[in-house]
Amino acid sequence: MARREPLNREKVLDAALELADREGLEALSMRRLAKTLGVEAMSLYNHVSNKADLIDGIVERVFEQVEPPDPVLPWPARVRVAVLNMYRVFSRHPVVPLALATDRSNPTSPQVIGALDGLVGALFEAGFDELGAWRALGAVNGLLFGALLLSTGGFSGAPGVHAGEEQVGVYIRRLDPAQLPHFSRLLGWTTEGGVDPAADFEQALDTLIQGLVATVKS
Repeated sequence: MARREPLNREKVLDAALELADREGLEALSMRRLAKTLGVEAMSLYNHVSNKADLIDGIVERVFEQVEPPDPVLPWPARVRVAVLNMYRVFSRHPVVPLALATDRSNPTSPQVIGALDGLVGALFEAGFDELGAWRALGAVNGLLFGALLLSTGGFSGAPGVHAGEEQVGVYIRRLDPAQLPHFSRLLGWTTEGGVDPAADFEQALDTLIQGLVATVKS
């Protein structure tokens, strides 16, 4: 019989992330994870304290995949690269923005806070004061998590699939184009393959950054 490699925290977290990606956060439990790893549930407590620690850990593992922007870039480019990189990584692991947005995870590790610190640093470099940086960060987070909510099937569907895509056909059948001509026209267009969540996010991010540049200059 082949000898099983000993567990460590990284292996436990990677298996937990794979399970959560596949079946959702609700399916993630110490017992279910232990079964996936072929061990007793109690052995997992040598590596994670509880389910909250487990969820914080998978969030940290995902943040490790987010490449930081080149510090020599101008501040608008650093904001753009940082947020785009988070969007792309979170799109592959929608359980992470779900955990963050619903306060099921509040990690304080350097991997997580470091990414946010670099983003805030770019805003301070731009010339925002504390209030301005707070509001700018809120705008960025609102765009990031709102776009992920739509582009990952509500954080729980297939990555890259617009959350409302399955409902568009129902909407179109119920709408009267004579009463709602503009909305009917737009929904009809979405059924022709024009929706690209990643491109939509990039355009929205560029628009937001243009607004930040204009705000800090005023």
